[in-house]
Amino acid sequence: MHDPLEGVTALGTIETGAGRERVPAGFEPVLEAATQSVDGGASLYVYGSVATGMAQPPQSDVDLLTVGLPSAAAEVLSRELSAQFVDRCRDVEVAAAQPDDFTGQGDAAYGGRVFLRHYCVHLAGPDPAVDLPAFAADARAARGFNGDIAQHADRWRAELAAGRDPAELSRRLGRKSLLAVAGLVSVHDKTWTTDRARAATRWGQIEPTHEADLRSLFSWSQGEAAPDRETVGAV
Repeated sequence: MHDPLEGVTALGTIETGAGRERVPAGFEPVLEAATQSVDGGASLYVYGSVATGMAQPPQSDVDLLTVGLPSAAAEVLSRELSAQFVDRCRDVEVAAAQPDDFTGQGDAAYGGRVFLRHYCVHLAGPDPAVDLPAFAADARAARGFNGDIAQHADRWRAELAAGRDPAELSRRLGRKSLLAVAGLVSVHDKTWTTDRARAATRWGQIEPTHEADLRSLFSWSQGEAAPDRETVGAV
């Protein structure tokens, strides 16, 4: 479920409902196990619907971010926690980032800092977000979240050519593409949103020629359709 508190403050900065006090009690054992499994030198965050209090056990995912943990270790942790807490959540996703990913003036680093500051709830380890200011809800933030979409598109094409399941790929394509559309909506309407459903509907109003394609992307993002290889390749 989307965060109803996401938006823009009176000062023009991003606001969300992410907060440690909003984590539903049913997910606390998952977070405790994750915290105990992460080395003290790495940082651990929870984000998504669990962080905003909108998650519902057992059908919601638990989205975790590690900073400083190797990707291979994060993948192992994801599998172990998913198996351990299959009765509490649909899946435990553990993303891996490194401290350098959040430094510099590039779009990706800037977007990473925005994400840490406004969407992540700190659980363990050093917290590089603690000194970050509130970020403006503007084109730079939207670009930071979505400036890598061309690289994603290249990766999707390569994976499709290599035989990746088109249905699996379509969900990723739909989610990332509509997040970028949400950035367009945010800038156009002078608001701030990462709501994919809202983005698809609103941009379809702004650009009616894309309305049908946006509906398809949203269906893909929800896993409601299983398009074939040719259809995914065309999109």
